[in-house]
Amino acid sequence: MNAIAPLLSATGLFSSFVGVENTPENHQKFVGNVPLGRLTDPMDVANSALFLASDEGKFITGVNFEVDGGRGI
Repeated sequence: MNAIAPLLSATGLFSSFVGVENTPENHQKFVGNVPLGRLTDPMDVANSALFLASDEGKFITGVNFEVDGGRGI
């Protein structure tokens, strides 16, 4: 079994997860800590799930697949 752990997305839940209003200033403060310079896009998560479900990912097991733009490094 695998898990996907995405970084925060710029959705309506931004404020709930970060604890501040989703203003351009607060958004940029958070993005400033992400080496790839952006938040997670839903397609980033979808592509990760497709990879894990594909033949290319069939030998990957027991991982927490971080989709975080390098923030966890």
